[in-house]
Amino acid sequence: MSQSLKNLFIILLLSIFNSVFSQNIITDRPDQTESPNTLNKGNLQIESGYLSLKDRETSSKMTQSLIPTNLFRYGLNSKIELRLLTQFENQEFENVKISGINDLELGIKIKVLKKENINTEISFLTTLIIPSASNDLSINSLGISNRMIFSHTLSDKTGLGYNLGYDYFGSGKGNLTYTLAIGTSLTEKLGFFMEPFGEIVDIKSFILNFDSGFTYLVKDNFQLDCSYGTGVNSKMNFFSFGISWLIKKRKKIKNI
Repeated sequence: MSQSLKNLFIILLLSIFNSVFSQNIITDRPDQTESPNTLNKGNLQIESGYLSLKDRETSSKMTQSLIPTNLFRYGLNSKIELRLLTQFENQEFENVKISGINDLELGIKIKVLKKENINTEISFLTTLIIPSASNDLSINSLGISNRMIFSHTLSDKTGLGYNLGYDYFGSGKGNLTYTLAIGTSLTEKLGFFMEPFGEIVDIKSFILNFDSGFTYLVKDNFQLDCSYGTGVNSKMNFFSFGISWLIKKRKKIKNI
């Protein structure tokens, strides 16, 4: 085979390969609803951000900030991804200030169903909370968070997602969690979402919150976001912004 034909063949292989194995960024932030999407094998995604929360529900009037909050996601294969969450937290209430690294969270997301003919995806996410922080910031026991994750494509620009879950942090009956998000593409790069979410604390106290926000796709593998949320039946509000970066595994093409 001549060198020119070899070069042409390699170019064609690269084009086909990129179209088959490319994956644009899909994030689990800034909304509370996790996406059923799992990363392709060997891909690494970093989702980092800042969150400022004010809780006026109690007399202590706590202010909390997370900077940074870092979620690392790694594609084990097309249906399973590994996850690591680390956060540096600051708390301030009644003239008391606490700061440090939160409990480490290790998780795994498993794709359960993807049916293009019915525009539905389902995944399961389980996260283990390891009491690695100082006593003031730690739950001081092993905790676990589980979520069933659902999404439906409503149109070319609009999607619906919702999560149902259960958290247990070593005491009480645990918390039931729920989210419901609708997102739409305003332009090719700008997205918008709104979402009610909350929990049933200790299976008895119902908490309802609402948030909304925007995402901006800078590149196929780089995204900016911001969001604002507030309590519906509680005195809480928060603001967040962040960046997310998808690092794709390099593919090797053998010499011909």
